[in-house]
Amino acid sequence: MEQKTLTMEKGQIYTETFSFTQREVEQFAQISGDHNPLHLDQEYAAKTMFGKPIIHGVLGASIFSKILGMQFPGEGTIYLKQEMSFKRPMFVGIEYEAVLTVKEINKDRHSAVIETKITEKESGKTNLIGEAHIMNKEKI
Repeated sequence: MEQKTLTMEKGQIYTETFSFTQREVEQFAQISGDHNPLHLDQEYAAKTMFGKPIIHGVLGASIFSKILGMQFPGEGTIYLKQEMSFKRPMFVGIEYEAVLTVKEINKDRHSAVIETKITEKESGKTNLIGEAHIMNKEKI
């Protein structure tokens, strides 16, 4: 879902639906070096409180980098800070919605504070909540 904007304003909301495949989880494990069997081994994960493999939390949160750097506000964005709390596990093949809400704008510094949230699309339950600090000289 592409929702391009020329300038970012307080109160704006951007949403994007996404999901991850097991292949993407495996690729992330290769890149990050995190080969925890909780993410990769069906048999191991079946014995955990989750009952099946979960997506790496940081892989789930990577959707924010894509959105902020490519779409909202987009090209030229500098990601300064990200705080987040993982509330519920994320699983392969489930549709999630990333919701970014502009909380503060500082036009002098070309910066913004954005609430970052991931919810399970079907249930509406929150999986991740956080806050991003960004800069973009052209769009803030």
